[in-house]
Amino acid sequence: MKAKCCPNPSIRKIVRSVHEAARDVARRIAATPEYVRSRHERKKVEMLFAHLKRILKLDRLRLRGMSRASDEFTLAAALQNLRRLAKFTSQGPPATG
Repeated sequence: MKAKCCPNPSIRKIVRSVHEAARDVARRIAATPEYVRSRHERKKVEMLFAHLKRILKLDRLRLRGMSRASDEFTLAAALQNLRRLAKFTSQGPPATG
């Protein structure tokens, strides 16, 4: 039956990519709990950078030079931390129970 259905078996073959071994390694790593935790922590950091860029308009540094740019970024990060601190302190202590 297969000979009648598929007279040209070389054309019907699915070839495995030469990079598939690397993809298998990446899939195994992605299934580990450490990787899941790392992705969760990375998302938190990426959200903070996105907030700096979008809300605080830090998409382009206004000061020139390495030390001045570092100072500007440090001030923006401090402002972001103060905003988060104000939000957490206005909520009050966490409820126990």
